[in-house]
Amino acid sequence: MARSRSNGEDPGVLRLARAESLNLLERIAILVVLGILIAVDIFNLAFNPDIDLPQSLLSIATTAVFALFLWSPWIAVAALGIVFTLSFVTNTEFGVILAASVGVGLVMRLGQSALILVYVGAFLVATGIVAYGDLGIPVNVGIYLIIATVAGVIGFALRMASARGHRLEEQLVIQAEQEKEAVLAERRWIAGELHDSIAHHLTVVALHVQMLDDPDISRDSQEAIRTAAKKAMADLRFVIELADDGPRTSAVQTGDLAEAVDEARSEIESAGHPVVSTGDPRDTRLPRIAEIVLARIVRESATNILKHAGPGEVSIRLDVDDESAALSIRSPLPATPRRDLPSSGTGLNRMAERVIGASGEFSAEAVDGQWRVSARLPIA
Repeated sequence: MARSRSNGEDPGVLRLARAESLNLLERIAILVVLGILIAVDIFNLAFNPDIDLPQSLLSIATTAVFALFLWSPWIAVAALGIVFTLSFVTNTEFGVILAASVGVGLVMRLGQSALILVYVGAFLVATGIVAYGDLGIPVNVGIYLIIATVAGVIGFALRMASARGHRLEEQLVIQAEQEKEAVLAERRWIAGELHDSIAHHLTVVALHVQMLDDPDISRDSQEAIRTAAKKAMADLRFVIELADDGPRTSAVQTGDLAEAVDEARSEIESAGHPVVSTGDPRDTRLPRIAEIVLARIVRESATNILKHAGPGEVSIRLDVDDESAALSIRSPLPATPRRDLPSSGTGLNRMAERVIGASGEFSAEAVDGQWRVSARLPIA
């Protein structure tokens, strides 16, 4: 409908191009009226000995024909034509043409444009036939046309009201779906932010808790736990404050690559891994979006190294030129998988989503006994 209006087309004309259906209230109202009329005819037929039987039966048939509109307007119109033909036998053509005048309303309410044109044409021909055979009362033609016009206007108005109701229902469904998607997006955003920031700090805490029994590194572990817990609380407050106003991607994409590298180096070295870092994370050619994405990759990679890396050296390499920024992080693979630290398994997917969302390239794979995470982002 919205597309049709944008093309300058009349929605009312479009509604006439296809068949419509009655709602439950309209169906009940029609059946009640038809039931009352048929009951009256049957009552007169049963208790009025002077009534003409063929005329009464045709009157009942004419009323019953309108029930066919609930099923098929085309069949109802055809049946009404048959009844009109038979009315000349019983001299009840005036009653049938009056019923046909009322039927214009149902045709305008239900029929498509082809049926409307056929019915209006047949009605005018039938009215002309009745008028030709009843020259003594010419005013009848005007009455039939007035009734047909009023019925048609009412039918069309009901059709437009029904169409408007359907459009409103569709809009409500779309709005409800959009609200549902917004809620789900906010939940995904909160889960992602918690995973990217707080989960990292909790991993550091969990790792150093296991080292508290070693008196040689207990003091360093306590300091690492204190620092990680403090950062986790700060990040949690930050996420909660932003969540009060809903997900705002631009607001939460904060990150300093140099700070992320320094933090990762400190945490990884505290876990017993020597770290070799090359490249300048403060390179002025790095755009802000590249710095944010790479900082998140460094932090997530540090989390994975703390959880899964085997003994050995960790390498963080950053290469920046005029066209792209490439980050490569290598860590030794463990001889046996660690099972004491939980893992959600979503970190790699989130890193890939961030890089691809910034039109970059991402890979994570085992190479020569090492786990290598690589990301390349365009900066030109």
